[in-house]
Amino acid sequence: MKAKVGILTDTNSGILETEREAWNVHMISMPVVIDEEVYYENETITKAQYYEKLDAGCDISTSQPSPGIITDIFDKLLEEYEELVCIPMSSGLSGTCETMTMLAQEYDGRVHVVDNKRISVTMVQAVKDAVALRDAGKDAKEIADYLYEDGLNASIYIAVDTLKYLKKGGRVTAAGAAIGEVLNIKPVLQIQGEKLDAYSKVRGMKAAQKTMLKAIENDREHRFAGQKILITAAYSGDEEQGEKWAEQVREYFKDNEIALYHLPLSITTHVGPGAYGIGIMSYVTE
Repeated sequence: MKAKVGILTDTNSGILETEREAWNVHMISMPVVIDEEVYYENETITKAQYYEKLDAGCDISTSQPSPGIITDIFDKLLEEYEELVCIPMSSGLSGTCETMTMLAQEYDGRVHVVDNKRISVTMVQAVKDAVALRDAGKDAKEIADYLYEDGLNASIYIAVDTLKYLKKGGRVTAAGAAIGEVLNIKPVLQIQGEKLDAYSKVRGMKAAQKTMLKAIENDREHRFAGQKILITAAYSGDEEQGEKWAEQVREYFKDNEIALYHLPLSITTHVGPGAYGIGIMSYVTE
C-alpha cells in the first residue's frame, strides 16, 4: 500500500542528511558548473571539494536539474506515494520551480509544486512545516496551499565579505567592486520573496553583522509582531567562523534557540566564502 503524501525539496534548502532521514523527505541535488563540468551538491561534489575549486580560481556558475532528472524522480516517488508536495527554491532565484510546475502537469494532479519563495534557512522551515502538516493528516493540496500562503512570512539577510562574486554575477560594476574593496565596504543583502536585493552598505564585517541583527530585531517587533517566529543563522566557508557568528546571534536573541546552517552552494557561488546570514520566519512547528 502506498503512503499518502511524499515531500520533495532540493539541496538549496541546506537540509542536513540527518534531518532528511528523520523527517522522511526526499531531495533533488542541485547542479553547479565548474570549468564547464556539471557537479551535483552532496552527490558528486562535497562542500570541501567545492571550496578547493573555488580557492583554485575555477570558473563556477549555477544551473538547474534537467527535465529528465526531475521526471525520473517524480516517477520513482509516485511508485511509493499517492501524491507529492514539491518545494523547490524561489522562482525568482531559479527556473527550477517553473520547470517542475510545467512537468507536474503531466501527472494528473498528483504532483503539487509550491512556489514558496524561499531558499536556505527559511526553506528548511517550509519543509519542516510540510512534514508537520503531512504527519497531521493533511493531503498534498492542503499542504501546498498553506506553504504558498505562508511563503512571504520570512526574510534572510546576508553580509558579503568580498565583492568579487557579486561583480562576477553583474550585481556590482568592476569599478564599484574595486572602490568597495579599498574602502572595506560590506554589502548586506536581503532575500524576501522572489529575489536577492541590496539592503545596506557598511564599512567592515562587524558593522554588517550588527546591521543584520538590528534588521531581524525590527522584523520581529513589526512584521512578525504577535506571531510564532524562528531565527536561524547561516554562513559560507569556515565552520569555526560560522559557529562564532551563531554564538553572536544567540547572545543577541537570548530568548530564541538559534540553529546554524551552511549556505547552499547555489548561494555561495554568488556571495562567495566568508559570508554570514540570518533568517527569520513564522512556523507551524519547531
